[in-house]
Amino acid sequence: MTELYSSTPTAPSRRTTLRAAGGGTLLLGLGLGLAGCRSAVSEAEAPAGKAATEPKRGGTLTVAVNSDFTPSLLFAQSGQSLQHRLVYNTLTRYDDRLEPQPELATSWEYAQDGRSITLKLRTGVTYHDGRPFTADDVIFAVKNLQNPLRAAQLRATAAAVTGFEKRGDHELVLKLAHPVNNLFDLFEFMILTDRNSVEDAVAGKRLIGTGPFTLTRWSPGAGLSFARNEKYWQPDRPYLDAVEFRVVPQADALLSSLRTGQSQLSFGVPGKNLAVVASTPELAISEYTTGGGAYYLGVNTTVAPLDDKTVRQALARAVDRERILKQVLGGYGLASATPWPKSSPAFTEAGRTHYTYDPGKARELLKSAGHTRLDLPLLHINLPGDTAVAEAIQYDLKQIGVHVTLQPTDPATAQKNLISQKMPGLWTMSHGFAQVQPSTLAVSAYPFNEAKNTSRFRSAAYTKVVREAWTTPGTGARANALRQQITDTLLDEAFIIDLVIRGSVQVSAKKLHGVTLNKFAYLNLDDAYLAG
Repeated sequence: MTELYSSTPTAPSRRTTLRAAGGGTLLLGLGLGLAGCRSAVSEAEAPAGKAATEPKRGGTLTVAVNSDFTPSLLFAQSGQSLQHRLVYNTLTRYDDRLEPQPELATSWEYAQDGRSITLKLRTGVTYHDGRPFTADDVIFAVKNLQNPLRAAQLRATAAAVTGFEKRGDHELVLKLAHPVNNLFDLFEFMILTDRNSVEDAVAGKRLIGTGPFTLTRWSPGAGLSFARNEKYWQPDRPYLDAVEFRVVPQADALLSSLRTGQSQLSFGVPGKNLAVVASTPELAISEYTTGGGAYYLGVNTTVAPLDDKTVRQALARAVDRERILKQVLGGYGLASATPWPKSSPAFTEAGRTHYTYDPGKARELLKSAGHTRLDLPLLHINLPGDTAVAEAIQYDLKQIGVHVTLQPTDPATAQKNLISQKMPGLWTMSHGFAQVQPSTLAVSAYPFNEAKNTSRFRSAAYTKVVREAWTTPGTGARANALRQQITDTLLDEAFIIDLVIRGSVQVSAKKLHGVTLNKFAYLNLDDAYLAG
């Protein structure tokens, strides 16, 4: 049995805090191998018992976000998932080594054949309405993600759970149809909602969880308000009295909000504005591998001539990834033709550099496919940072004779189109799921899902290798070979063209301490406080 006794989720140790002082240098880190860069020591890496300041109780934290909460997407991981961990807990949480740590599950034991897992659940936990948390809530959470009417990733992993055996209120056996190697991805992704009010939650009427804060108000278009949960199961947490999410879609207004102290935290500052942040003494920049994602160019393989992989490969060679990284994203990230961050066991340098910027070769590939000019639409999210990425792609593609018309789209509509396979010929967004178990990307992420992906790409060979990779233990030569086959397929078929790996970039007031994200970019403020 795996017995884990820490009751507080572990802060990500690979978070690199970048501080700009009067004569200092902006440091770009995360161990991403960026030339001439080094990492500063973050608070999470400080020696034990030597916190930067003593935690201070009270106060309201204001978080500036660039898009509003969309209740119908409550169970779909997206840029709008930031608030999840304020209201809801999960069963477990990964540390930086992808080792699960306890949250509402305190210990677990796998059967030797990998066909079941026994969970011991935390006692003394109550929902915001006072109802006690029990094994029935875990059963409901799994079945909720199995529901095809929910917009949710990790459904395939949830669907692998085919039986439940309760052993009292706080012990539960999950029975599996077959072994899977990403069950703890599900446990960290799956928010434990109140089963009696879930329909109210997806309608935006009320959110009831076991988390550190209660939702007190949602003003559509303006933001969310949260108050401290006085009966939270973690003693003396949270430190903050309240949290406000303010919707500030304009980049200049968002930046001004942070620089003037109206907001103390944001993950939505466009890359081109980060240099301004770096020159502001009261602000700090941090980049996380935890919750990492990637910008990509998506291709609808049912739209001619994009049904020809030679054309798709031409597009993959036409985009200058390094320019996007430096000029659009402020240097934060890693130019890469594959989705994997360096922390992933699926990462290889050969895969990362497979599609080097080569417009001449791209034109040759197009010509070999019978084309010298193409005219295509390119959907993108109508936020400043996303628009800048789309414009960079538009410029690069034009150099090889591919003329794209930009289609700016609000975030909620773009996400719904992604889920329902209603994208035009080309689109650009960002994806996650490459920072956890590699099998999760291809069985659960909408752009990559082997059974139903946004590109409408289907391949019996792709399905076979993905399914085998998913059900094979995650270490060893066989697992490595399967991961490489998935990578080779993604590069060859080029239905998703990865551009830049980029973790969440946090801009915060220097007086704010203790902020972390989980692997799915859920904001954890259990230990957050304002000092000074």
